[in-house]
Amino acid sequence: MNVHESSEEDPLKKDERVRSNFVRELVQRPNESARPPAALLATPPRRIVQFWDDLGRLPRDVRECMESWKKLEQSGFELQVFDENSAREFIRIHLGSRYESAFDKCYHPSMKSDYFRYSYIFVEGGFYVDADDVYHGTTIDHLFTDGRLKLQPFCYDIATDQMVPPSVFVNPGANELSWIFYFNTTPLIAVRNHPIIERALLNATTSLEQESKDKLPEVQATTGPGNLTRSVFEVVTDESCPKEVLFVVHDWEETSTSKWPLSYRSDKRNWRLSNQQAYQASLQAEE
Repeated sequence: MNVHESSEEDPLKKDERVRSNFVRELVQRPNESARPPAALLATPPRRIVQFWDDLGRLPRDVRECMESWKKLEQSGFELQVFDENSAREFIRIHLGSRYESAFDKCYHPSMKSDYFRYSYIFVEGGFYVDADDVYHGTTIDHLFTDGRLKLQPFCYDIATDQMVPPSVFVNPGANELSWIFYFNTTPLIAVRNHPIIERALLNATTSLEQESKDKLPEVQATTGPGNLTRSVFEVVTDESCPKEVLFVVHDWEETSTSKWPLSYRSDKRNWRLSNQQAYQASLQAEE
């Protein structure tokens, strides 16, 4: 499937199309050709980090997702779970008041989760995974043999309002004008001080610092996949880092998938229902 060079109108803005094409090139190149640079030969700590803003109100179905990763403790992995307070304390101690203030400007738990994952992986390195991701039991040792940033690629089809399966979009040459290629924020696996994570943290911080009296910042672009994809694009295209600082995980769905449905997705705890809206925490306890 190839984009037809015709008079068909591009549904994306020019800069969005440039980034999408850039990501497509990264996604569709063979990983065998991408060797880690010498600076990233160190391996990340075998530590799995998760976040839920209020662990006292952790939904039972989300808890089950989080606990699916515990089986990796038998393979030498350590699990750490943070809530809003412990995440804020981590950021305050390791990054300082500027970053703590930016974290507090995250108006929705999903934004706090995004901002914290950049902060933690930048400071400590390791493996961040979303609380609603379910582990399928496959080995992940191959993702810890070097310090490259491991990312999951996504592709969304505007025309059908559906995600394109990885089995389709990772194939060289696969493309349609209505497709948007980007990177997800789960998982994040890298060594500390990785340049892409550093840029993602800085870009998110700067965006959060830009006060707007009219409306709250958009979640995806400010802290989510839009911010991460933009950061990958900037770091690689400004030639400060080679493409080899990144490893695209083509088959992440064999290791883990985000569970649907979950109880929280039907209320304001789902960022899609709270995007650019003042958020009030749900008073519901465990479902």
